[in-house]
Amino acid sequence: MSRLGPVIENHPDFPEQTNVGFVEITDRENLQLRVWERGVGETRACGSGACAAMAVCREQGLVDDRVRVKLSGGAVEVDWPGTGPLSMRGPAETVFRGEIELALL
Repeated sequence: MSRLGPVIENHPDFPEQTNVGFVEITDRENLQLRVWERGVGETRACGSGACAAMAVCREQGLVDDRVRVKLSGGAVEVDWPGTGPLSMRGPAETVFRGEIELALL
């Protein structure tokens, strides 16, 4: 991840950089996902990445209509029958709290 993520993020084919997802299909109901976010590095969670990974795997016939996507920050469940909107469910947690003085900006 730390080697390939930045190489793909900054590849000339992506002049404004790109996010990169690495997915492992555990079985037809479970995916393991790691996401490299442009300008940030590896992230603990990425809902849009989880939905995209599931949709690509579903389109290829590799997973079922309901999949659990595990990321380092936790897991979400994504439902998609192959057409129409996707549905994602999962927990939300506060991982950081801070304050900023606007005058400093």
